[in-house]
Amino acid sequence: MAKGAAARAAARKQKDKWKAKRWYTIRAPRNPWSFKEIGETLAEEESMLIGRKYEIMQNELDGDFSKMHIKIKFRVNNVIGNDALTEFEGHAVMKDYERRQIRRERGKIDDTVDLVTEDGYFIRLKPFVVTRSRAKSSQKQQSRMVVRNEIIKFCSSTTWLSIQKALLDGTLEKLITTAATKVQPVRSAFFKKSELIQSGVVIDEGPTLEEIKAQEVESVEQGDNQLIDREIDEENVKDEPSESEFDKSEQKEEEKETSTIDTDKEIESDENDEDDNQETVKEDYSLVDLKGNI
Repeated sequence: MAKGAAARAAARKQKDKWKAKRWYTIRAPRNPWSFKEIGETLAEEESMLIGRKYEIMQNELDGDFSKMHIKIKFRVNNVIGNDALTEFEGHAVMKDYERRQIRRERGKIDDTVDLVTEDGYFIRLKPFVVTRSRAKSSQKQQSRMVVRNEIIKFCSSTTWLSIQKALLDGTLEKLITTAATKVQPVRSAFFKKSELIQSGVVIDEGPTLEEIKAQEVESVEQGDNQLIDREIDEENVKDEPSESEFDKSEQKEEEKETSTIDTDKEIESDENDEDDNQETVKEDYSLVDLKGNI
């Protein structure tokens, strides 16, 4: 019994980890997404968030539903208050989309390219090319070399931010498609994976987090004001009688007037009838008197 009581007392003294945790808002990088809110996460301390990874589909991020098969990866690198700031870590194409591209009588060409960007970022890109017909090993080797040279030429002279945009909007895919088509007709070409291995020089351009929060507060206030105005307009519309109600009221008044006129006519006709009856009665009395005298 003593052991059981001691265990219960220790359990009561034990700290509840869930109560110690709090919610943090995960925000996309400053460029090019302007600290957009992409999710929420729980943590006890800010240090536990550093290095945490978060994945989101591209159509949820930018609204392009033709990119539903692309998964974008972010990594938390800084925490300010209740906001967890991230950096773009890379992207990956869904495996089912990759399998759907490969069919019989088609050729598959893939490669892994490691390079350094103009601003010092060390990245890894994995291009994937599908030809319209089967390709020989010599054709695959030539296509692989042409695609590799185009990727290195483009990425080594541009920044990591520009490469992100080119990966996500399809510019880099069009570049390798035109390069590989010179060797053999291409059915589809895309990057099945990109990965950030080492960071370089960070470019501090674009709005700050405080400016983004101020804009969010203004947008929320504008939305609330619009809702209030809409509710007031609806109440005013409800209070004001409609045309049909005016018509109904006019009809009721006309019916009342006609009913009063009819009642007046009935009363007059009844009075006339009573006068006629009285005259007839007088005539009858006069005739009876005459007969009595006779």
